[in-house]
Amino acid sequence: MKTEILDIAPRLTEIFAHLHENPEISWKEYKTTDFITSLLKQEGYDVYTFPNSTGLYVEIGQGKPVIGLRTDMDALWQEVDGEMRANHSCGHDAHMTMVIGVLLLIKKLKPQFTGTLRVLFQPAEEKGEGALSLVEKGLVDDMDYLFGVHLRPFQELEDGAFSPALHHGASMMIAAEIYGVEAHAARPHLGKNAIEIGSSLVEALKSIHIDTMIPYSVKVTKFHAGGESGNIIPGKAFINLDVRAQTNDGMEELVKDIRRIVDAVCKLYDAKIVLKVLMDIAAAQVNEEAKDILEHAIIQSVGHENVSPPLFTPGGEDFHFYSKQRPTVKTTMLGVGCNLTPGLHHPNMTFNRDRLITGVEILTRTVLCAFEYAKLKKIPQ
Repeated sequence: MKTEILDIAPRLTEIFAHLHENPEISWKEYKTTDFITSLLKQEGYDVYTFPNSTGLYVEIGQGKPVIGLRTDMDALWQEVDGEMRANHSCGHDAHMTMVIGVLLLIKKLKPQFTGTLRVLFQPAEEKGEGALSLVEKGLVDDMDYLFGVHLRPFQELEDGAFSPALHHGASMMIAAEIYGVEAHAARPHLGKNAIEIGSSLVEALKSIHIDTMIPYSVKVTKFHAGGESGNIIPGKAFINLDVRAQTNDGMEELVKDIRRIVDAVCKLYDAKIVLKVLMDIAAAQVNEEAKDILEHAIIQSVGHENVSPPLFTPGGEDFHFYSKQRPTVKTTMLGVGCNLTPGLHHPNMTFNRDRLITGVEILTRTVLCAFEYAKLKKIPQ
């Protein structure tokens, strides 16, 4: 396998450069979809796209078991060198390159396996909507295993280390629209000050406490009220909440407490507060079999000494909707240590691109090992 990987390495460098230089934001990955579709069709693969959505998938083989491999496609929208633009600062360009590399390598290796390999190129991970869209299309209904991949910052994994499981936390973004009553500032008794209502809500949220064994946070990230005229009691205010918990049960507790507090503040001021969930990401539910298969592939590729324990990280990933919505699917994600600095989502994020090649090898061994495991019901030696 090492020789074949070196053969495709120059091609992967070109593919990464193209994807990196042509980022597209969620649900607008049109050129990315076209590029990958054209590339894989030229390699002889049957590529399936969607009439009303970006993204695509490829199938090799037929029947059971069905082994899945998933990559995300979208970029972030952020300021880079003074310009607002799409930017691949979360590593999705690297993830796509590695998964394309698996398909190129499998074409060279021509492995014999019984079953179906389904490779998902998923849009809109950054909005927390892409995985659910593929679930709704039935692409994981018959799937036995599903593997993902994500670059990790140097604070979590050192360069050249790989983790067989990423335990992302649950995360939610909630908008609170507060409706009071406008009035002249000289007659505050005739109005209901939305700033005062919002301030009470912010303070009350500090009273939330759940199981201390579960890492969690509730943070106010936006508070907007009032206009140009400083002598008006504002009747509207807008607050955004960032809510995080390491487990799905913990998130349910947080949401229940947030709603309880909102109801209490509404009663206190006889006001109206409308909550809107802007984003809702599930926490990881790592499957032990899938983790063991991935760990075996890491050992085969880079040795025991470069295997790191499962990672627990507060960030969110919509990959975990696959197992939450379809509990029969056994999932885990490969964490890639690649000297990623300064950090994920930083506009100038960079990493050691040599790890793309290693990632291709690990992921290829993972899917082939999964077929063997499904047949033998044990990790092949």
